[in-house]
Amino acid sequence: MSAKPLKVMIHELTGFRAFAAHLVFIHHFNYIISDGFSSAVKRYLNEFNIGLPMFFVLAGFSITYRNYDKFTFTGKWFFKYMQKRFARIYPVYLLVTVMAFAWNYYFPAPVVTGGVSPLTAFVLNLTFLRGFFDDLKFTGVGQGWSLTVNMTFYALVPLIFYAIRRWNVLYLQPFLFTTFGCMLVFICSRFNFFGFFGNNIYMMLYSFFGRSLEFFGGIAIALMVKRRGFGRVTKFNLTYSGFGIILLCVYVLSILPINEGRLYRLQSVPGFLINNYIIGVAAIMMFLGLITEKTILKKIMASKLFDILGKSSYTFYLIHLGPINNELHALMNWLNDKVFAFYDRVNLNWHSPFESDRLNLLYVFVILNLIAIAIFSFIEEPLNNYIRKKDFTLKFFTSGRKVKADLVEEKV
Repeated sequence: MSAKPLKVMIHELTGFRAFAAHLVFIHHFNYIISDGFSSAVKRYLNEFNIGLPMFFVLAGFSITYRNYDKFTFTGKWFFKYMQKRFARIYPVYLLVTVMAFAWNYYFPAPVVTGGVSPLTAFVLNLTFLRGFFDDLKFTGVGQGWSLTVNMTFYALVPLIFYAIRRWNVLYLQPFLFTTFGCMLVFICSRFNFFGFFGNNIYMMLYSFFGRSLEFFGGIAIALMVKRRGFGRVTKFNLTYSGFGIILLCVYVLSILPINEGRLYRLQSVPGFLINNYIIGVAAIMMFLGLITEKTILKKIMASKLFDILGKSSYTFYLIHLGPINNELHALMNWLNDKVFAFYDRVNLNWHSPFESDRLNLLYVFVILNLIAIAIFSFIEEPLNNYIRKKDFTLKFFTSGRKVKADLVEEKV
């Protein structure tokens, strides 16, 4: 690596997290946004699942940018590295998961448990294992299935980094991982154990092995900027070109036939090929342009507003579906009834500020962001800092050496 000074904080990437999370929100509530529009618009927004590729590219970049130079193929490094990942991911995930299952106890919903016992579903959610099962991936906090993809990547990072350093193998790795995923499907699809790697559509869309190209795109960008810095790569505008290709691909997906029993057109062979290998590459292009080009989008992503939205975007992602969101929508309906009841009492024939589903969705969006900021400020970040500062590695490895020394002393 060159001695080029590297940025400690890349502010536009913090805002980029919010941008990706809000795109996921638009996708999940497309039925409200597109209500009243043509069927073409509805199909388009139904396929607007473009936030996750950006998340996965960002994850590959962030992990590599922060950890590659310090990487050693040792248990101590891996323990400390996973401690930091745990500190960032688990506290809020635990809080939201417990909330979802507690809510399900009083207001049962089949999707929360997925047809297994609540205890089994709860354990599978706490351990991130539910994401390996096609039939159970949307249990608990439904959108949390993507954390299984991320956690698989985090666990494989030492092997990925080692292969890059030892054999200079980077671009071949995603295809090797996808081949391994196909082998898992070939073997496991014969047993039908709650859909554990039960089909290629699941593997390509909902597992790290199918989505590995996006992560490795982020890894490649991180290694590149470590060599040459953040200077512009080409005169060709990668930021807007990449985003334009993504939007075009969404249109192509929207005109594909939809398979029976599926919700989205990307849940097909042509669909996941477009999603993983064209939208995925376009997301890599957009990401590279964002950090190396001076654009209006970059200025927006680096603004103070998007900085705080980006910091709280993980919490926003976890709560934008589930009990909190459901109660906020119920609150909008309750307020609407109260407003019209008031109008009736005073003999007014006005519109209610809560009678429009789209406007209510905007209210919910704003409130969810405010709740996410509060949780980030008072729960997520304090717990993250507390766990990261605890030197569990020193205690763990020192105690191991002490036990070994005691055994040697006993033998002597």
